[in-house]
Amino acid sequence: MQHMRTIQFREAVAEAMSEEMRRDESVYLMGEEVAEYNGAYKASKGMLDEFGPKRVIDTPIAELGFAGIAVGSAMNGCRPIVEYMTFNFSLVGIDQIINNAAKMRQMSGGQFPMPMVFRGPTASAGQLGATHSQAFENWFANTPGLKVVVPSTPYDAKGLLKSAIRDNDPVIFMESEQMYGDKGEVPEEEYTIPLGVADIKRAGTDVTIVSFGKIIKEAYTAADELAKEGISCEIIDLRTVRPMDYDAIINSVKKTNRLVVLEEAWPFASVASEITYMVQERAFDYLDAPIQRITTADTPAPYSPTLLKEWLPNADDVIKAVKKVTYK
Repeated sequence: MQHMRTIQFREAVAEAMSEEMRRDESVYLMGEEVAEYNGAYKASKGMLDEFGPKRVIDTPIAELGFAGIAVGSAMNGCRPIVEYMTFNFSLVGIDQIINNAAKMRQMSGGQFPMPMVFRGPTASAGQLGATHSQAFENWFANTPGLKVVVPSTPYDAKGLLKSAIRDNDPVIFMESEQMYGDKGEVPEEEYTIPLGVADIKRAGTDVTIVSFGKIIKEAYTAADELAKEGISCEIIDLRTVRPMDYDAIINSVKKTNRLVVLEEAWPFASVASEITYMVQERAFDYLDAPIQRITTADTPAPYSPTLLKEWLPNADDVIKAVKKVTYK
């Protein structure tokens, strides 16, 4: 029996990293402000004190440089965790992620496994402007050789991050600045969650809603409202964008016959686009309505609070989409 306690998302992340560093001396953390400052979002609190400056390393503001150091160290038997202060800044280091981390195992004929995790916040976090509000899950998921994880709860974050650190392939682990303070139940005992397995957060019969990351909260709000009108929503949290649990989505659609995909990213070539293709290929005859996707507006994120509210998907958008596919 698991003994549960309530902790913050940031604490779940710190626990996962610390437990894996105690278990395996080849694991280390590097990034801007991860050591002396306890992490930009306090997600590495206490780790410098426990593990020292050789395993919790403050870097200069040089994402390309320290991403490259991490790739080289992974090739030499280490298991680095690279923290980006936000994934917007990973674009400075993306050459190392896409051209080296993702490809080295294949290009070396399997001689160099690449056990490494790139982690940090994704998507919008309030009024931070266009260059600090981007979601790149679909960019990274487009790259063979990378795994992409986007947890939405403290429980999922800890279990998935432990699995990511143990994985022998590079894992992109995307969090949210607006979730670090979220609280949730996490077992005291050790546990892991396998990568590539979606979670049915709510069972339902009338429509399937697929989402991931912090935007899934809008689906919960919408489902509560729709339940008052007698519409039963099944909500699937992808948790891992790549490898994607297509079977969970297909099986749900076969039951509900309707699909809405909610994603905090631009519409063109989105994760929702991929899901839509797979469902029409594998479950076309089960669909009673065209698939609806809900994304951000197809523009850079605005700074104005009024425009930002319009730009971001919300529960009302989900309600409208569900009513469209259920012909209500």
